[in-house]
Amino acid sequence: QVQLVESGGGLVQAGGSLRLSCAASGRTLRSSAMGWFRQAPGKERELVVAINWSGGSTVYADSAKGRFTISRDNAKNTVYLQMNSLKPEDTAVYYCAAARLLGLQYAAEKYDWWGQGTQVTVSS
Repeated sequence: QVQLVESGGGLVQAGGSLRLSCAASGRTLRSSAMGWFRQAPGKERELVVAINWSGGSTVYADSAKGRFTISRDNAKNTVYLQMNSLKPEDTAVYYCAAARLLGLQYAAEKYDWWGQGTQVTVSS
């Protein structure tokens, strides 16, 4: 069974930074596309950024472009999300997800495994 465990969330002031980590067990991430999603209260879960199996291709939501950076260390079976210049509207539970597929995956239903989520709260 694949398990994804996120960490690194917390409370930060607007303009600050956080680095989220997603550690996998039970499956090597070398054969998985990965994604970070977020869900704010009363809103649908949305894709923040996706990355293909090798890290060679990424796609960012417009809200994340220029501020967030996804990276992966397949040797450590871990994916990261560096978030800079955080805004109050970035407040949400952030989830990492893994897919059996190799290429970029945009839709939540394309992902097979999900972490439990980590809360990110940005104060104004």
